[in-house]
Amino acid sequence: MNKTLLIAATIAALCGPLPGRAEDAYPSKPVSVVVPFSPGGISDVIGRPFVHSLGKALKQSFIIENRPGAGGGVGMAYAARAKPDGYTVMVALSSISAIPASDRLFGRPPSYEINQFAPIALISADPAFLVVRADSPWKTVKDLVDAAKAKPGGVPYGSTGNYGTMHVGMEMFANAAGIKMNHIPYGGGGQQVAAIVGKQVDAITQLPATIAGHVAGGRLRPLATFAPARVAGYPDVPTMKELGYPEVEYFVWTGFFAPAGTPPNVLSTLRRGAREAMQDAEFRNAMEKLRAPVVYKDADEFQAYLDADAKRLTAVIQKIGKVE
Repeated sequence: MNKTLLIAATIAALCGPLPGRAEDAYPSKPVSVVVPFSPGGISDVIGRPFVHSLGKALKQSFIIENRPGAGGGVGMAYAARAKPDGYTVMVALSSISAIPASDRLFGRPPSYEINQFAPIALISADPAFLVVRADSPWKTVKDLVDAAKAKPGGVPYGSTGNYGTMHVGMEMFANAAGIKMNHIPYGGGGQQVAAIVGKQVDAITQLPATIAGHVAGGRLRPLATFAPARVAGYPDVPTMKELGYPEVEYFVWTGFFAPAGTPPNVLSTLRRGAREAMQDAEFRNAMEKLRAPVVYKDADEFQAYLDADAKRLTAVIQKIGKVE
């Protein structure tokens, strides 16, 4: 090596890599965002405007990849096993806690564990609603309960999959009401809502963001909310507590995750992007149209929220027991 090259190499070694190179920046290529449900469900309809605003904040393409199945378990397991480099992340629901608990209930090895994810941000938290078609003969929860008691297993209801968010909510209600209904699982909220509108099932539990258009269009009728108080936008819909079911309180939240082991600098960038996305006018306008409340919690606060909710959901699933 000649003297000039030797001096240049020595300087480079002492100085280290130059900062701020484009190839070292994250994200330097499009990011896949796993949504573990079919298009049209709550994680999808909230995830899309969030991901759009996230991409604006971080100046990169974030592309939703729907991976439905097993109440969200298929997509969540896929995301849990993804390379922890920040280029596969996930928008998921509270069922992230329920799936491992239900696997253990049936004596199966869990397809993933919650600690395989790094929580980045809580996006939204919404109370569930008990919903029937607008042309249903059931005008009240009592009407539905009476029909189910008269014919056990005769009322078909749709869910987002075994022990998915909308399955747990309905079984929580059925357990409290002392009724047995006919469970028909679907791949996600979009299929579930299409099933009730198409008269394949007679009842569902869902969130305002998913049913708002059908309620406004006169196709669906909410009978009750699982919230502790009546929900703005639905002032005439009673709470389960008002109707004599104080234990039936159920929220479905949407959160943003990365695989555990993702480098701290990448997590920091994703947290910043999520924080900016939550303040973006486009995202907030989209959430307002969906009647979905923005409930933001950063990583540490979200972790505490996740831990508490996982404990609560595990207890609920154990109480419900094995259902098909």
